[in-house]
Amino acid sequence: MNDYYLLGRSGLRVSRLALGTMNFGTAGFHASYGKAEADAEPILRGYLEAGGNFVDTADFYTAGESERILGKLIAAAGLRDRIVLASKFTNSVDPADPNASGNGRKHIVRALDATLRRLDTDYLDLYLLHTWDRITPVEEVVRTFDDLVRAGKIRYAGLSDVPAWYAARAQSLAEAHSLTPMISIQLPYSLIARDIEPEYLPMAQSLGMGLTAWSPIGGGLLTGKYRRTADGMSGEGRLGASGGQQRPITEREWQIIEVLAEVAGELGRSMAQVAINWVAGRPGVGSAIIGASSPEQLAGNLAALDFEIPVEARRRLEQVSAAPLALPYSMFTPEYQSWIVSPGLGIGDKPAGYAPPVWNGAAEPVGAGSAAEPVG
Repeated sequence: MNDYYLLGRSGLRVSRLALGTMNFGTAGFHASYGKAEADAEPILRGYLEAGGNFVDTADFYTAGESERILGKLIAAAGLRDRIVLASKFTNSVDPADPNASGNGRKHIVRALDATLRRLDTDYLDLYLLHTWDRITPVEEVVRTFDDLVRAGKIRYAGLSDVPAWYAARAQSLAEAHSLTPMISIQLPYSLIARDIEPEYLPMAQSLGMGLTAWSPIGGGLLTGKYRRTADGMSGEGRLGASGGQQRPITEREWQIIEVLAEVAGELGRSMAQVAINWVAGRPGVGSAIIGASSPEQLAGNLAALDFEIPVEARRRLEQVSAAPLALPYSMFTPEYQSWIVSPGLGIGDKPAGYAPPVWNGAAEPVGAGSAAEPVG
C-alpha cells in the first residue's frame, strides 16, 4: 500500500486501493449491512495504518451517517491533511423540496456545505457528481465546480456514473474555457462488468480522467461465498436469499466464477484478491474502491496487490469474461481495421522517439497521456 498513482491529469497522489465507506452507519438505504461507529473505527484505522490515503464517501450513504462517522474518526486521529477525502452529491436530501436534489448549482452548493459540516472539515480534496440527473446543463455543473475550487471549498472535481458523452463534454468545456478540469470518473468495473471498456476507458485516458473503479468484486459475487445450486444460488451475503438482493446469475457469470476460483487456487490467493488485482491493473484505472465489513476482511483486500497475476492466468480470466463487442465498437478491432489499411503497407503511428519526451523534473522522462501515472 505504499504505491500511489497521480489521479488523472493532476498532481493528486492517491492509493491504488481506495476505502469505500458506504457501509459506515446504520441508517438509510444501506442500513441492512451498515456498521456502527465502533465497528467502523478499526476498519478506517487499519486502512490508514497500511498506508492508504484515499477515502470515498457520499452524502447519500447511510443517510449522512457515513460522513458524520468519518468526520469524527478523522478528527480523533488528527490525520485530515494526510487523507485524500472524496464525497459526492446528487441524491435527494429532502423529498419535499424540488431543489434539494440533482446537479443544479443551488443543490450542489447546499449539499457541499452540509457535507463539510458532517465531515467536520473546511474543504474536500475531491468532490464528485454522483449520478447524471438528465436535466441540469453540463455547463452549469462545470462552472459551479470551478467556483467551488476558487472559493477553496474543494481541491479537485470529478464525475461518477454519467454517460461517456457527458463526461467528454464536461472535460472539453473545462479545457476550452480554462475552468477546473475533471480529474476522476468513478464507474463500476469488474470481471463480470466490463461494459465500460469500449468507450469509457479510452475516453478517460485521452481526456486525463483517472478511473476509480467501484464494485471490483462484483457486489460480492466474485468472492467465492456464493455457489451454484440446482434451484439457483446459495450463500450468505447481500446477493443471497437472506440479503434481500437476490438476482439470477447468468451462465456467463458462473463461468467467470469457475475460472476465477481455479486461478485463485493456483496462486494460493482468495478469489476476491485476484478480482481486485485484475481491476487495479487495468489501463486507465487510478484506484480500485474496496469496502470491508471487518478488519480481517480489510486486511485480505489490502493484500490484493501483493502479487502479480501470471500472463497465462490473466489471459484465461480475460477470455472467459470477455463480452462480444456491439456495433460500432466491433469495427475498431485490428481484424476489421485491416479492411481499411492493408497491414502489408507498413502504415502506422509515429515511431518511438519521434515526439520529444515529457519531463516531470525527475531523472527520467515519463510518458504523456496516461490517465494514471505511477509515482513513488
